Amino acid sequence: MLIKTGDTVVVIAGADKGTRSKVVKIDRLAGKAIVEGVNKVFKHVRPSQKNPQGGRLSKEMPIPVGNMQYYCESCGARSRLGARYADDGAKERFCRKCGASAGEIAPAKARYAKK
Repeated sequence: MLIKTGDTVVVIAGADKGTRSKVVKIDRLAGKAIVEGVNKVFKHVRPSQKNPQGGRLSKEMPIPVGNMQYYCESCGARSRLGARYADDGAKERFCRKCGASAGEIAPAKARYAKK
C-alpha cells in the first residue's frame, strides 16, 4: 500500500465518488483509511458530564483503500503510484502517469545508487 497519511486522494467508488480530499489516518492491517469529509455518519450520544446536551455527532468512518486513488498535483489527475530507486539510491514513490516523484519511502543506500 503506497498511500500515506497526508496524501490527496480521489474517491472512485461509493456514495462520495469523485470527492478529492486528504487522508487523515490509515489502518494498514484492515486496508482502510479515514479521508477528510468522506463517509460521514451520525453517532448518537447520550447526555453525560462530558457532553451535557447529548445529540448527534458527525464523524468520518474508514473506507477501503481500493475505493480511492492518489491525486497527482503535477499532472492534475488521479493516477496509480509506483516505487523506484532514485539516482542517489533512495526508494521513492512516483506517479505512473507523469513520472513525478511523490516522496521518499526509504533512505538512500549505496548499492542502489546509479553510477
